[in-house]
Amino acid sequence: MKRAISIEDRVAGCYGDLSARLRDAADYVVNNPVDIATRSLRSVSAASGVSPATLSRLARVLGFDSYEELREQSREAVGSRVFSFSEKAALLKAQAGSCEAMLDRQAAACMGNITRLVQDENRRRLQQAVDALEKARNVILFGAFGSTGIVEYMSYLANYFATNWTLAGRMGASLGSALASLGAEDVLLIVTKAPYARRAIVAAETARSRGAQTILITDSHACPAIRFATCHFIVPSDSPQFFSSYAATLVLMETMIAMLVAQSERNPSLRIREVEESNRSLGEFWAD
Repeated sequence: MKRAISIEDRVAGCYGDLSARLRDAADYVVNNPVDIATRSLRSVSAASGVSPATLSRLARVLGFDSYEELREQSREAVGSRVFSFSEKAALLKAQAGSCEAMLDRQAAACMGNITRLVQDENRRRLQQAVDALEKARNVILFGAFGSTGIVEYMSYLANYFATNWTLAGRMGASLGSALASLGAEDVLLIVTKAPYARRAIVAAETARSRGAQTILITDSHACPAIRFATCHFIVPSDSPQFFSSYAATLVLMETMIAMLVAQSERNPSLRIREVEESNRSLGEFWAD
């Protein structure tokens, strides 16, 4: 069954070209799906401060025939998430000072993010991204701030079976030197979440100017790098804490790695075995 393009993806695709009023409307629509699904146009207008005419105009810009069609798709999306929302709401009523409550709340947020990822992610887009990574002459990985460690983890996994993946901007390697050699046969994979790293946005723009493909993993339709991306993933990152959750992002990245190994025309197990044997010979692994 063909999946409908999500409202968040529709917004992401044109967000950079929207007027200030339409951006305000788009932000409200994306951030308040329950209100859009359950309240009238007039009521949403009163709550958001956005005029009914602007909301209707946004619906048409997003490719809907009417605001009601946008509202109906929002109803369908919310309907598939009711359980995780209600579970999360119940857990948030627990006492904040309890260790068990903190664990429950964090776990519920992570599980909710993963559930939303599985429900909403465009499988065709995921396959296209993996195909691009497999065919690339070189793959450059970049993440900053909280995303630094997660791209290092992906690089660690990829280097078990691939020799053409490079981690940019780490351990003395400049981001500029990595981007300088980008061409049409290469892929830049960026992970960035709010607050967005300036270098991540500039890197995406640079890659596009050089004809390279850019795969972007982010957390919002408002990420400025989306306009430069060949393929983007908006991954749920809700958290009861002050920081974004990377649990669903990890699921997506690990899935990409698994797909690369599974569909490789070469035999990746041979390369993985060589790496393991090299690690053993260097005494990298603990042995009794």
